[in-house]
Amino acid sequence: MNATESSSQKPEADEIVALKRALALAHLQIQALKEQLRLERIKKYGPGSEKLSDAQLNLLELEPGVSHVEVQAESVREPLPASTNRKPRPHPGRQELPAELPRVERVIACAPEQCTCRACGQPTAVIGYDVSEQLDVEPAKYFVVVTKREKRACRHCEGSGVAAAPAPARIIDKSLASDRVVIDTVVAKYSDHLPLHRQSAILEREAASRSAGRRWTDG
Repeated sequence: MNATESSSQKPEADEIVALKRALALAHLQIQALKEQLRLERIKKYGPGSEKLSDAQLNLLELEPGVSHVEVQAESVREPLPASTNRKPRPHPGRQELPAELPRVERVIACAPEQCTCRACGQPTAVIGYDVSEQLDVEPAKYFVVVTKREKRACRHCEGSGVAAAPAPARIIDKSLASDRVVIDTVVAKYSDHLPLHRQSAILEREAASRSAGRRWTDG
């Protein structure tokens, strides 16, 4: 190696060293910013958020209406078990659904070509069923309750005035939501930790879906 090559490689080596130092400094700055951001989020969501991971804190930022109660509930929730390389357990066998649940039977008939014997052409007979069970759910049914309060007046006395049936007591007076809807919303909010904005989106989606379904069947 001559002197010219040695002198040209020295600036390159110095540049590499400088880049490594700048990269290390950038990593330290990023780590410091992450710690600062975590402290700000803990300050925002309260002491219960100290137990949350950075990923959980990031998810909280996507929930604009999250409450301190929800944060506290999330902090005491048990973490998911870590995946291991254990051997798969043998299948425990067919599990049964609770017997106290009501059953709705749905019979699926054989195809027309299965209803005739291939050998003699005579109609085949039902000798049994292959039975399987699945847990199903019926979506919530939204409807409008129309309350009509009687108004009475004497047809013979013009000045006797008008009497109306008393209005029933309600949780929120003059609200478009019934007491049942209000109670379900509160339970979902504080027991199931379902934010209000998410409940509102679900309600709009369900109402729009059922309205479209009625227009389809009526049309």
